[in-house]
Amino acid sequence: MPTVGVIGGSGLYQIEGIKDVKEVTVKTPFGDPSDVYFTGTLENTPVVFLPRHGRGHRFNPSEINYRANIFGMKKLGVEAILSVSACGSLKEELKPMDFVVPDQFLDRTNSGRVATFFTNGIVAHVGFGDPVSHEIAEIIYDSAKTLKLRIHKGGTYVNMEGPQFSTKAESNLYRSWGMDVIGMTNMTEAKLAREAEISYATLAAVTDYDCWHPSHDAVTVEMIIDYLHKNVANAKNILKLAIPQVGKLQKFSAADALKFAIITSREKIPAQVKEDLKPIIGKYVS
Repeated sequence: MPTVGVIGGSGLYQIEGIKDVKEVTVKTPFGDPSDVYFTGTLENTPVVFLPRHGRGHRFNPSEINYRANIFGMKKLGVEAILSVSACGSLKEELKPMDFVVPDQFLDRTNSGRVATFFTNGIVAHVGFGDPVSHEIAEIIYDSAKTLKLRIHKGGTYVNMEGPQFSTKAESNLYRSWGMDVIGMTNMTEAKLAREAEISYATLAAVTDYDCWHPSHDAVTVEMIIDYLHKNVANAKNILKLAIPQVGKLQKFSAADALKFAIITSREKIPAQVKEDLKPIIGKYVS
């Protein structure tokens, strides 16, 4: 049975029904992950949870060690990741307290986040035209509909840099492009998950209208936290339904993402790089 990973905010490892919860520390060639991983089972499905900002919310979006976070998931045998994130809405119909399952991303980060495992003597180009794994996205969407929650299928998630929120000029520019929601973390995760052959999908919880809406107060941390607290029970209930369903899947769309992606001649890959990336490239590079 596949192991399902969950990346999100504090408290999600307390989803009702997860049994035998343990804290696991994972060392990676890319440094320390955001926190320990919490492992357990939900209806016999192995689950691994990681708070992306660390317990107590210690890392801002630009400081998160995304490579370590995803590499640790890979080392723990995760084959699918459900990412739970707050986001701002760029469309009137996507209301605060709604959920969105985006199927595309737009990268607007500018801090030099390293969004690849393939450096220092090895190059790989994975296909990323469809960045979200449709089989997981469908399960997330169907789970929310079963619970009669407001959820929207599809749309583009703009990954801004942060930690500041948008200016009105930025917010209106993204709206003019037809973008749907805006956040600070998920595209980087999705890129690395694809390289690690981990299928990935986002459950985005709408907390605000960014700063474009004429009748909506400018986004504040207080507003976001208030809506997150209101929606956390809904997110947990969605995960409680979705995780066992993901655990029943026989095949994941990202499972062979590296099959033809590694370009570097095998004899040119440094030995240390081969060793460091073994959990990811071991089945392709001896």
